Amino acid sequence: MDFAEYLRFFVALGFVLVLIAGLAALVRRSGFGERLTATPSSGSERRLALVEVRPLDAKRKLVLLRRDDQEHLVLLGASSDLLIESGIPARTPKAADTAAAPEGAVAAPDGLLGRVIGKLRKQSS
Repeated sequence: MDFAEYLRFFVALGFVLVLIAGLAALVRRSGFGERLTATPSSGSERRLALVEVRPLDAKRKLVLLRRDDQEHLVLLGASSDLLIESGIPARTPKAADTAAAPEGAVAAPDGLLGRVIGKLRKQSS
């Protein structure tokens, strides 16, 4: 390989990089860039947060979302999504569950799975 082939390679590489930068500037200027970012453009706080994700099996998982001061429990599946519980008051990180279960009750697992099991027990009774 001689100098001309190396020169042609670097010129082509530079041309491709200029095309990528131009396309990025065009996307940003047209407003698509703001829609693709996860942070709000107005400088305000984020209103939506992903609190916790727990896989149930290979195709389904439970997702706890926080919007403002409310949490929503959603079951995501391969073909459908299901809102299990809505309007759960958001917990502060310091507040932990220290309430004891009543006598004779089988303790449910802590956290997200415990909420789902408790919700299903309430529906069955």
